[in-house]
Amino acid sequence: QVQLVESGGGLVTAGGSLRLSCAASGWTFSSYGMGWFRQAPGKEREFVAGITWSGGRTYYADSVKGRFTISRDNAKNTVYLRMNSLKSEDTAIYYCAADAGRHSTVETGPRGYDYWGQGTQVTVSS
Repeated sequence: QVQLVESGGGLVTAGGSLRLSCAASGWTFSSYGMGWFRQAPGKEREFVAGITWSGGRTYYADSVKGRFTISRDNAKNTVYLRMNSLKSEDTAIYYCAADAGRHSTVETGPRGYDYWGQGTQVTVSS
């Protein structure tokens, strides 16, 4: 069955870095667009970054642009989110998601994604 498993979250001080990974199994990873979302306590889930199935396009939320980088390794069925210069407001549960639509652009809304991981906690202390 389709499965997405995130890892790499943890506690980091402000200004630090983390790299999240999302390992996919049970489907043709290279045919799916991938995205990262996050949800802080009391807030709605929000788009963070996305990458098209081909890897040719990426898109970022303004709040993370220039600090976060999304990438994918189709040989390893894995998508990554490199997070630099972390801030306390980046604290959230981070989810990866898969878009089966084979779109040429990045989906930025949660409804554009078909499968979700269980999430990994990122806590940034100030």
